[in-house]
Amino acid sequence: MSDSQCSSSTKQLKQVLGFWDLMGASVGQIIGAGIMTLLGAAIAMTGRSVPLAFLVAALITVCQYLPVILISGTVRLRGGQYTMVAMLTGEKFAGAYTIMFIFSNLSISMYGLSFASYFVSLFGFGNEKVIALAILTLFYVLNCFGIDKFAKIQNLIVIGLVLALGVFAAFGVRDIEPGYFAKSTFMTGGMLGLLQAGGLLTFAVGGASCIVNLSAESKKPTRDIPIVMIISTLGVAVLYGIIAFVAAGVLPLEQVAGQNLTLVAAKILNRPLYIFFIVCGAGFALISTLNAQYAWAPKPVMQACDDGWLPARLARLSKYNTPIIILTILYVVAVVCILTGLSVAVLGNMCLIANGVITLMINICVYKMPKVCPEVWEKSKFKVGKGIMTLVTALGAASAIFAIILNASTLSITLILLNVAVIAGSFAFSFLRSKKAHVEVSYEEV
Repeated sequence: MSDSQCSSSTKQLKQVLGFWDLMGASVGQIIGAGIMTLLGAAIAMTGRSVPLAFLVAALITVCQYLPVILISGTVRLRGGQYTMVAMLTGEKFAGAYTIMFIFSNLSISMYGLSFASYFVSLFGFGNEKVIALAILTLFYVLNCFGIDKFAKIQNLIVIGLVLALGVFAAFGVRDIEPGYFAKSTFMTGGMLGLLQAGGLLTFAVGGASCIVNLSAESKKPTRDIPIVMIISTLGVAVLYGIIAFVAAGVLPLEQVAGQNLTLVAAKILNRPLYIFFIVCGAGFALISTLNAQYAWAPKPVMQACDDGWLPARLARLSKYNTPIIILTILYVVAVVCILTGLSVAVLGNMCLIANGVITLMINICVYKMPKVCPEVWEKSKFKVGKGIMTLVTALGAASAIFAIILNASTLSITLILLNVAVIAGSFAFSFLRSKKAHVEVSYEEV
């Protein structure tokens, strides 16, 4: 390889992702197993008012994203979230973020195992570990061949995914029972139940902020990323609302409360359409998230390597302009998790609170934008006055705190302590490594 090909700098990444590529990545990340598994729990909380709960969830999520929208709409962020943390909170926090971010991606095996479980339950044959390894290997190889290959496949997966969910909605609407808005089945938990369901469903509508980590490879990041984040979040929330309308209205409420979508799907769809829904709805929801994570997860780590928090050679680019070593590490860790039977539930939850802390760090410091990059801020389409900036900071911080509390409420004491240990260990690493790190400016005007 030439020196340029071996460069670890995020400056060497090629800007090839357009609006629809980012939309595919965002929608694929948002639509995951959450809609399949959480909807029944939300129905149990609020009854047939669950479509309104999705509206609540979308509003909470957009408020949490407001600071990110302002930042990503102003500059290109070569290191994605890492760059936001570094530019707004300082070097020590950037080092801590690096470790928290790495730990948060150790659960990538979860998507492979979940897909394998769906496959075996649907077709009645196959070894779950073998299927999980096969799907992980497939998308690892795909992402090794370039971000453009990822985008093409992701867009096809997302089209199939949206069609499957659309089939469920279209065929289900005709079978909704009369009296949907009866008092006995609507807002069964009162206003509190509606808000609690909305809080729970933020897990189902969140995820769009991941595309910030693709800023270095976006053609027009300051235009496309903010728009994609808003449209994908609200658009998926509307689709989910229609699905929720069907899920809560076809069968008696007591039958669907606490159940996943397959119960209603079996009622409203014939066998071929049911298989299509399970494969392209549930199955594609998992692999689209897996594919997207392979694409965006290496970018913050690359910038951390550039800045000296980790060895620079880890971020070396292949001839296909992909961070092959980081991708391989993610893949190998996932394979080890599958082969050894390490608890994916623990891996998936060990950084829930830590991720909330990362978001909070960014959101409470967004007010610094005019001072950090004054010239670019003056030209930004998202430039706002001091009053609006204060409001954005407050809403973003409040939403992040809400997410931290909600996440903590779902965890056992052991997992909460594990999250605290990850956070404490991350800051300890940052303090010890800071003398060897030299954080560069990794944001730039487009």
